[in-house]
Amino acid sequence: MRITGVIQAGGKSTRMGGEPKALMRLAGRRIIERVLDAIEPAVDEVLLVTNTPEFYAFLRLPMVPDAYPEGGSLGGIFTGLKAAPGDAVFTVACDMPFVHADVARFVVSRAAEGDVVIPRVGDQLETMHAVYGKACLVPMEERLRAGRLKIVGFFDRVRVVEIAASEIAAWGDPAVVFMNVNTPDELMRARALAGEGA
Repeated sequence: MRITGVIQAGGKSTRMGGEPKALMRLAGRRIIERVLDAIEPAVDEVLLVTNTPEFYAFLRLPMVPDAYPEGGSLGGIFTGLKAAPGDAVFTVACDMPFVHADVARFVVSRAAEGDVVIPRVGDQLETMHAVYGKACLVPMEERLRAGRLKIVGFFDRVRVVEIAASEIAAWGDPAVVFMNVNTPDELMRARALAGEGA
């Protein structure tokens, strides 16, 4: 089974003051570089969904623009899945500084079990650290065209396999592994977790 890694970098970073959060530095490296290093060994190739390719040219990755620019995260996932040459995508957000290579490999290793393979932490399904198969394209696009952008909204139309937080915990605290950096406060917390001095 061919799995394409897709990094979602289409957001506007409004809560970070407009500066792309993926390019913020953490322990001397850009967050998106940390994400790429973690997922690259787990997948067959990586592509980037972004409407600002000039920001990410240094990564030397194939890039695709959002097919539904107002479609939020669902639009980004759909775009990556449609563009991917593989059977499925492993989608992650560009602002997850503690994505773990072993967790990525584990989620990807379960890809053949369902159309969506997704970790659950408490009440939260980690939609931006999940595998989506090509069978998701039609129900995703139907919802996008209807302006119904909740990612889990199409899950009743496909086979969903959940991965328990306890299975992730072997490699680290799931609350850290799946942490997003959306605000300056969250960036400060991430830097503290990464061992940076104040």
